[in-house]
Amino acid sequence: MDLDVFSNYAWYEMWSPITFLIIALASFIYAKNIIHDSNYKVTGKQMAYFYVAATSLYIVKGSPLKIAADHFSFSAHVLEVMTVLFIVLPLFILSLPSQWARQYFWNHRLKFTLKLLGHPWMAALLFNGALTAYFAPEIFNIIQQSTVLSIISQIFLLITGFLMWWTIIMPLPEISKFSYFTRVAYIFLNAVLLMPIGIFLLIGISTVHYPMYAEVAGQLLPSITAVYDQQLGGGILKAVQLTSYGIALFYLIVNWSKKEDELEGKIDDENIRIVRGVVIHLPKK
Repeated sequence: MDLDVFSNYAWYEMWSPITFLIIALASFIYAKNIIHDSNYKVTGKQMAYFYVAATSLYIVKGSPLKIAADHFSFSAHVLEVMTVLFIVLPLFILSLPSQWARQYFWNHRLKFTLKLLGHPWMAALLFNGALTAYFAPEIFNIIQQSTVLSIISQIFLLITGFLMWWTIIMPLPEISKFSYFTRVAYIFLNAVLLMPIGIFLLIGISTVHYPMYAEVAGQLLPSITAVYDQQLGGGILKAVQLTSYGIALFYLIVNWSKKEDELEGKIDDENIRIVRGVVIHLPKK
């Protein structure tokens, strides 16, 4: 890695103090208004989730990685986007106590919107469609030429990504009452929907599709050509996506198994028993 490419940047460009202050302020508000508020019950895990999310966000938005993503490497840009959408977002949702989420998301203004856009298939199509379109060369090259379009597109990805993860994590069951089976199937659906762009970037290209990075190819990583950089971006996309989904799938299956164990042998009706997740109808007495 040639670190000389960063020599033309001032320290405040390398380590953004503005980004740091924004994240620090958000962390202070979280600590003051949520952690130390007696109305909310915040666990140690939830606090850890929030601060890991905050640290990850600063790494990709306020460190030299941001400069690499904006000016030198397509794969670094993919890492930035995927970290925000597949690491920061789910950790942020997990960090919210249910009482707070219920207060600010389950009300007359947001209830209908969350139910509509947070429906599994709607959220899946919106998010994966938007992310696929974002990395499509023709659209990506247009977006990167305009700061306004870049901001709008990333805000849209954040909103749709939030809805997608909300459906998987389901922090408020009263908003989205989906079974464990539905949520497991939903993860597989999301993995499949994002497969085309991943395959395109990873193995389906032999020419340069992102001119803004082709012009500076090799400056940051001398051994990486523009095409290899695109393929590396595809590998990062699939690796982050599958790792994130794999962890979510693991926890869903574990919790599903625990729930089935709790129902084991339980009589919900005098003529019904649940044994190893199988409903058995007994002869009527």
